[in-house]
Amino acid sequence: TDASASAELSAVVDELLNSLSNKFAGVSSEIFAKMDEMSRRLDNLEATLQSGAEGKDGRGSPTKQ
Repeated sequence: TDASASAELSAVVDELLNSLSNKFAGVSSEIFAKMDEMSRRLDNLEATLQSGAEGKDGRGSPTKQ
């Protein structure tokens, strides 16, 4: 009975680890997707601000190289 209890405990622990691994992978994917979206939005914002600055004085920002 000790061997079967140990095997059952191992199976439960393996299932728990697999579940946690899957949840971690899902959360990681969501975080990377949100970071990509934020990066895209920041790029768009930067481009909008840059074009606004160029439109106002006819040239680019002197600090941007």
